[in-house]
Amino acid sequence: MIMLEMSARHVHVSKEDLEILFGKGYELKKKKDLSQPGQFVCEEKVEVIGERSSAMLSILGPERKETQVEVSLTDARAIGLKAPVRESGDLKDAGPVTIKGPVGEIKKEHAVISAKRHIHMTEADAKAHNVTNGEIVKVEVNSPERKLIFDDVVIRVREDYALAMHIDTDEANACVGATEAKIIK
Repeated sequence: MIMLEMSARHVHVSKEDLEILFGKGYELKKKKDLSQPGQFVCEEKVEVIGERSSAMLSILGPERKETQVEVSLTDARAIGLKAPVRESGDLKDAGPVTIKGPVGEIKKEHAVISAKRHIHMTEADAKAHNVTNGEIVKVEVNSPERKLIFDDVVIRVREDYALAMHIDTDEANACVGATEAKIIK
């Protein structure tokens, strides 16, 4: 079985954008570690501004090469953002956004996505589950109230990953509190 985790809306920032939003030389402050090694929720939040409204989103650290906003499709509609479904880091045709921090504001032409559901795993995990990096699989999720099968789940293999499947809040709501998943191919 694979641990199933909900990935709530959040922002990844580049060092350059962090300094515009929070000031020159600013460093992120860790609030708590996440399940993926080296990843953490920060104390800092930023205002993500769309065409309809705005929302305060947590920053996840550490800094990234590019600034990226990850929201569910429900969040995107409510805030008024274009959010194509993409793997994290794939900002091709990603939606535009304005992000406001306590010191400054940035406008990004290609930064908003709804993250494609995925499973993080090491090479050993991939071998044990008979899958390869980039492979698309089906996953069964058992819930006391709503058993379901997610299709179009991408396998992401890297040695610094911990075995876990990530889904957004819309998907987590659909499976009512399930905590485990099983690849069924």
